[in-house]
Amino acid sequence: METVDQAAIVSAVDPASAAGRAGLQEGDVVLSVNGVTPRDIIEWQRLVEEDSVSLSVDRGGMTLDLEVERRAGEPFGASVTSAVFDRIHTCDNHCEFCFIYQLPKGMRRSLYTKDDDYRLSFLYGNFTTLTRFTEADLERVVEERLSPLYVSIHASQPWRRAEMLRNQRGGTSLRWLRQILDHGIEAHAQVVLCPGVNDGDTLDSTLHGLLEHFPELLSVAVVPLGLSRHNTETRMRVHTAEEATAAVALIETWQERYDSVLGRTVVHGADELYLRAGLPLPGAATYGGFEMLEDGIGIARSFIDGFRGDRSDLRHHDGGFFGSIDATSYVRAVNPAAETSLRHRSVPVSITQRTRTHHDRLAVVTGELGAVVIAPLVMDATGDKIEVVTVRNAYFGGNTAVAGLLTFDDVSRALDGRPASTLHLLPDVCLNGDRFLDGHTVGDLSALHSIEIVPTSGTALRARIDQFLGGQS
Repeated sequence: METVDQAAIVSAVDPASAAGRAGLQEGDVVLSVNGVTPRDIIEWQRLVEEDSVSLSVDRGGMTLDLEVERRAGEPFGASVTSAVFDRIHTCDNHCEFCFIYQLPKGMRRSLYTKDDDYRLSFLYGNFTTLTRFTEADLERVVEERLSPLYVSIHASQPWRRAEMLRNQRGGTSLRWLRQILDHGIEAHAQVVLCPGVNDGDTLDSTLHGLLEHFPELLSVAVVPLGLSRHNTETRMRVHTAEEATAAVALIETWQERYDSVLGRTVVHGADELYLRAGLPLPGAATYGGFEMLEDGIGIARSFIDGFRGDRSDLRHHDGGFFGSIDATSYVRAVNPAAETSLRHRSVPVSITQRTRTHHDRLAVVTGELGAVVIAPLVMDATGDKIEVVTVRNAYFGGNTAVAGLLTFDDVSRALDGRPASTLHLLPDVCLNGDRFLDGHTVGDLSALHSIEIVPTSGTALRARIDQFLGGQS
């Protein structure tokens, strides 16, 4: 278990709010709220929703007692620094496909934290294997209705799941999923597909088992493993086109079976499987309300339809590999474990570009998978008027090809030598605020190249292209 914060630390206070009037300040360490030491942001939010809140805080080594009186309908007015104040439930599995083990050295320490915490699953959609779940956790989830949760399956056969997690509890921990569902808690499931390990007959058995034993699942996402050049596991490898094609065929077969039994589409294959197989993407109707965007499912279809003007595409909720989120009604909090997630998300940032009076060309910058989707769209819409610059991810290597994991070094390298009169549109999904994964900032890049940050959205990209072609650079 790794300590993140020993207590909630106030990160911001609205001076005009109830908390501001009571004298709460940024940097205050919360010792108790109404006599209770909150364990996490879930408990914090519940405690500060009272009309009268008694706070005990540490300010520079001095203990202060504050009384907060809220007016009718008034928010509390303070944010805290993290989602978990006691200890993150770290992961005790040793999955050979885990991307955290494949990170290069020298990154921020928090990026190497593997969480298996049901609270972060509820707040941020992080996947949990439930191998550290307890009766006390179940009691709290049910009592406080912490729904939905996100559960990693990988294989439904106990022996195979234990083998993949390298944890004997992996063979029995899905009993918690059954109890969660029995108590009316909703859940999404994920299968990380590893060629030669849990595809083929194993995937067939897994999807069969989930339908038989967990028919209440809202969704089952089948996603290919992410493989970096730092991988040391000999069994892990990239899907061939043939393997991806076979996986898609099996997934679509089970889509039909789930539909016939349950009357709803539950199983989905990640966009990446379709793209690697060279298969056409499913239509929008297949994805329903696009609830699984953050699992890489439906992103491409949503983007394509948005770019073409068929419908407004949907934005993700938070920042890619780093991420912070407004989780339901909870106070905005930086999630110290979201940085371990590979779910593809975007975060709004201000437009930034190198100072220039005029640009005579426009280029769209994206990763290798994004280019497969974006290049044909741009060609159909503009001919050769707009370029697409494909950035190869050398920082991670392997099959890491999503725009959300692009780094400053790789983007800068791809733009070196390009005409100074070209304005390059960079997707905001590769940023946390104004910072890239390798620590450099948008300012660092704009000092070298003409760039503009745009939302990771087909609708937004098409609007910016049309604006540029209309004569407003």
